[in-house]
Amino acid sequence: MFKNWNWDAVGIGASLACAIHCALLPLFFSSLPLLGINILHNIQFELGMILLSFGIGAYSLYHGYKKHHHSYRPIILFTIGIGLMLSRMLFRELDLILLFPAAFFIIIAHINNHNSCRMHNHAHADDCDH
Repeated sequence: MFKNWNWDAVGIGASLACAIHCALLPLFFSSLPLLGINILHNIQFELGMILLSFGIGAYSLYHGYKKHHHSYRPIILFTIGIGLMLSRMLFRELDLILLFPAAFFIIIAHINNHNSCRMHNHAHADDCDH
């Protein structure tokens, strides 16, 4: 069932959900701490979103690289994006400055991977498993 999913689309969706959470949620839910709920700067929630995005992205990009295009470009873009996303957690004062480039690189990596997979369909190379 999961093999037929478009993992690039899932990765783009997860990255967009993360960006929306980080950028728009503070505007709408600034009163949640009054109710004892704190998800705006919750380290565990943010790390969980980053790990989810990394897991989906790593699977999607590995599959695209191995079975279709053999291009490192999407992997490099994704690595930059995840690196910026993790940097956000270390440098809280640069949170919003790092957020948008991080999401941009992750989304562009998935789009690039998706387009490369569609263009090449299947690349036969020395490491091809059939």
